[in-house]
Amino acid sequence: PRQYSSKLDNALGLASVDCRLPQSELGIACRLPLPPVCTAIVFPRSAAVGYNTIIVKHLFNMKFISWNVNGLRACVGKNFKETFTSLNADFFCLQETKMQAGQLDLEFDGYHSYWNYAEKKGYSGTAIFTRHEPLTVYYGLGSVVDGDIVYDEASVHNHEGRVITLEYETFYLITVYTPNSQDGLRRLDYRMEWEDAFRSYIKALDSRKAVIFCGDLNVAHNEIDLKNPKTNRMNAGFTDQEREKFSVLLSEGFADTFRTLHPDDILYSWWSYRFKAREKNTGWRIDYFVCSQRIMPLVESASIHTAIHGSDHCPVELVINL
Repeated sequence: PRQYSSKLDNALGLASVDCRLPQSELGIACRLPLPPVCTAIVFPRSAAVGYNTIIVKHLFNMKFISWNVNGLRACVGKNFKETFTSLNADFFCLQETKMQAGQLDLEFDGYHSYWNYAEKKGYSGTAIFTRHEPLTVYYGLGSVVDGDIVYDEASVHNHEGRVITLEYETFYLITVYTPNSQDGLRRLDYRMEWEDAFRSYIKALDSRKAVIFCGDLNVAHNEIDLKNPKTNRMNAGFTDQEREKFSVLLSEGFADTFRTLHPDDILYSWWSYRFKAREKNTGWRIDYFVCSQRIMPLVESASIHTAIHGSDHCPVELVINL
């Protein structure tokens, strides 16, 4: 039994409770008090010891929201507080807050908040509200140096407030606002540098414990992820280069949670403000929750809140047992 428990620990990153009950009492096992969510694995009766082994994993249902608010101060004027309350998430990750410290007094009872601001005013920026105080908070995109992760404020990647990482006992949570390649792909070369640096960073984190990252990744991965793939090919967000970088990332041990659970569903998370795009549902799916592949079995649901307004993006959601 211990060898199975060890394998389970490696997969889930959680401690096991190894409960041994006589065969005659197995019927009582299901009536034992358990947490809201748990997984019980029962191994066959051993002739040598005469009882079954039950390993109970205590897993708790966690709800995550990610939303590019396209200017938090403006979004607050469009029912952001009401939306925040109604979604009732454990973790609420924001991108493109477009603000500086002191420009907005925004607090929610029971939540800690963490902010990363761009040096340029009114540009980029990220934030996380969480009910669960982290062990450590890291600001910016870490660089991997000789196997260590170094957070350098002077790094070319850390002037725009694009990344916040929260560390917990069994996982890392990252909110990220990936740089847009911009019109004419004038920032595509930098975007490729960012993609390599970000992939290196999350792989280093993943070697230590499971990773969940979310945000506006500024890429529609496949043709199903935007309304007009043929006319948008090689436009920013749907270049072959950006799509390939995302494919490489997923191939190295990560899962696009929504597409894994909904392989054929056509839903979008961003619509241009022009040409009545949202009214016509001419959109793109560029907002994601991505997790370490090994914890994908713990994901309960992944959804997109297309009915929620307040930004040109809508919130995306992940529910996972951790």
